[in-house]
Amino acid sequence: MEYRELEGFVRKCVGGFYTIETGEGTYTVTARGRFRKEGVSPCAGDRVRVSVTDEDRTGALVEIAPRKNVLVRPPLANLDRLFVVCAAKDPAPVPLLMDKAVCAAELSGIEPILVFTKADLSDGSLEGLMEAYCLAGLTCCLVSSATGEGISQVRALLDEGVSAFTGNSGVGKSTLLNALFPGLALKTGEISQKLGRGRHTTREVELYKIGEKSYVADTPGFSTFELARYRLTDKEKLIAGFREMAPLAEGCRFTSCSHTCEKGCAVLEGVRKGLVAKSRWDSYVQMYQEIKDVKQWQQKKGNV
Repeated sequence: MEYRELEGFVRKCVGGFYTIETGEGTYTVTARGRFRKEGVSPCAGDRVRVSVTDEDRTGALVEIAPRKNVLVRPPLANLDRLFVVCAAKDPAPVPLLMDKAVCAAELSGIEPILVFTKADLSDGSLEGLMEAYCLAGLTCCLVSSATGEGISQVRALLDEGVSAFTGNSGVGKSTLLNALFPGLALKTGEISQKLGRGRHTTREVELYKIGEKSYVADTPGFSTFELARYRLTDKEKLIAGFREMAPLAEGCRFTSCSHTCEKGCAVLEGVRKGLVAKSRWDSYVQMYQEIKDVKQWQQKKGNV
């Protein structure tokens, strides 16, 4: 059996098998044992080199190119945009969860975009939340998969590169993607009345090709967000994940300021003047309190 090497792109990872898109079609490969020994897990979005045979379109993954970024959950590499999705209701928005996802994207060099779904169910309570993110300089979309409102705005943001949709369970990520690209026919779920959150319908991460140079991933929903799993354990760097606060922090007169309670802090002054939404600052403070006592060795452990 004759093997040859090709460069490709990981589209899907399931049970140790990787679907690789190359310039000569797709192949299903397994990863060589050295990756496990090195503690490296290939993931969707990776640029790779594979050794394959055309006889049965199989082979082995032999090299992973350096990544520009990687997320732990969803396990994706080389992302350009992360669409953070929340619903107007059923389930209600959780700003802290949203801000954690946005912060993880910012610190990874990924452009975060806020998508507010189920606009047809909104009672107007989303306005203040959207204003907070617009004030931060973040792109916000208000959409309804039922009426079609805002769908074209989101679709225009997906014209090139690798994007992923993430958010709390039940917010309608798969439904939104089906509205954007009906050919995907993704499974959707109901809201659990007992738990007040969605039933998980996305079991794996797969990149779907939606254009000549564009891909999108639907990802498992979450109801909690552990900071350590997203490398958000360095309290000194946390402020950089809040783009509207970072410039203020750089100009703060206190060199070791936590930006949580210090009198005269430039960030707190920005909140007072309305330059920073209080809801965003509240999220920063909660996240800071969550990680302030994490030691260096614990940070390294969280980065595994």
